[in-house]
Amino acid sequence: MWFLALAVSSCLLLLTGPAEAGIKPLESHFAEPATAAPVDPRGPASGGSLEMEAIPDDFHNANTLTDELEYEDYLDFDKILAMGEDDYNEGDEIDDIPTPAPELDLEAGPSDPKVRRARLLRLFHGRSRLQRINVVNAKFGFRLYRSLRNHVNQTDNILFAPAGISIAMGMIALGVGPRTQVQLYETLGFGEFVNASAHYNNATVHKLFRKLTHRLFRRNFGYMLRSVNDLYLRQDVTVHEPFRTDAKGYYFAEPQSVDFADPAFLRKANSRIQKLTKGLIKEPLQSVDPNMVLMLLNYLYFKGTWEMKFPKEQTHYRNFRVNEKQQVRVAMMQNKGSYQAASDNQLQCDILRLPYTGNISMLVVIPQKLSGMRKLEQEISPTLINKWLSNMTNRTREVVFPRFNLKQNYDLIGHLKDMGLTELFEGGDFSPMTAEEIAINWFQHQGTITVNEEGTEAAALTQVGFMPLSTQTRFIVDRPFLFLIYEHRTDCLVFMGRVVNPTQN
Repeated sequence: MWFLALAVSSCLLLLTGPAEAGIKPLESHFAEPATAAPVDPRGPASGGSLEMEAIPDDFHNANTLTDELEYEDYLDFDKILAMGEDDYNEGDEIDDIPTPAPELDLEAGPSDPKVRRARLLRLFHGRSRLQRINVVNAKFGFRLYRSLRNHVNQTDNILFAPAGISIAMGMIALGVGPRTQVQLYETLGFGEFVNASAHYNNATVHKLFRKLTHRLFRRNFGYMLRSVNDLYLRQDVTVHEPFRTDAKGYYFAEPQSVDFADPAFLRKANSRIQKLTKGLIKEPLQSVDPNMVLMLLNYLYFKGTWEMKFPKEQTHYRNFRVNEKQQVRVAMMQNKGSYQAASDNQLQCDILRLPYTGNISMLVVIPQKLSGMRKLEQEISPTLINKWLSNMTNRTREVVFPRFNLKQNYDLIGHLKDMGLTELFEGGDFSPMTAEEIAINWFQHQGTITVNEEGTEAAALTQVGFMPLSTQTRFIVDRPFLFLIYEHRTDCLVFMGRVVNPTQN
């Protein structure tokens, strides 16, 4: 039994401004690089005081990200675009889907499969095909988040990139047989998407991931966002030509023949990863099994600038409540301007939208009680996000938000098994990919995010219910919160995570 390896590397970073993104030809794939007391999260009452202390003068010199790494080309993306039709019309089409039966009680429990399907179809209405598959990707991301949460401490931070993992799994789906594909589609939710319309099939999924790669690879919208896939093949192993063609055509991943036993491969692969993630993911491949047959990696990189940057001179230290017993001193950014927000009385949380330049933003979700995080994590869904976004109000608000820098590394095999995906790791059918008997024994996801005054850089059914207008004028984010990075043109959940302790890296 040979082994198939996967890694999904992600980064997220807030920086001073946009930069040009590019791509190198595949023949240069391995080119060497150039050398206290509880505080109300809504803020103090009018006239109240904040406990804070000034930031030292040299703080920003040590903590502000810069453009030290040059933005070189990594692939000739324009050449790739010219290689085939991108099928934009199909992906942007808002086609008809079945209407949920009117007699169904959509407020019933989620255990009824008819109700679950009806809710999904209602959420699909009025959205393009690409937006629909991203709704499914987000549903998978929230399920995976809950699995990650169940295996870490309540005081641990969380960070991962749902979009990058879904894209990697989409490529795997090209190389598995019918039985294994059914289980993979069920776990990822691709089956729900395909079954939503008689016009959809397996090829539709891969076409839309191709389109998503195009859409995520942006350089002219005021931010940089891109997804790049790499596929490495052991020298003495052959993959079937249809898989090779489809991997290149749909996922822009040209299989590269390598010697996994050669130490130079590890050095060169890590060098490429570091370049593609602008130095944010450093040497994720500590070692490689020389018997490895095929290794797949996905890199998801984002660099954005706040629409309204936080003035550095207003950054100050203040307390952040980790839990009922622990507080930490953190650097808090502060700004005042027009921000969108919402309040959810049912889940007892507040939602703040921090926009980046371009149609992309960070949603910050703050439970009103420290004990409310668990329920929020359990209930979060695409339906809930849609409700929050559609009920936001825009008004002048003061925002106090912590600087933070997270790095997380997860082995996803156990989590995917818990979600019902076992065949990839235990005797799955990979016959469309290769004649070798293989299984996945390594599936790593590594992410890093830095949030500061300038921006972020990272290398990671409308529900019926009353939503009151948010009248808050102050958002003091001084307790654990969730964050979600959304690309709104495609409804793509790019990154998500939880910050419990901003001082923990």
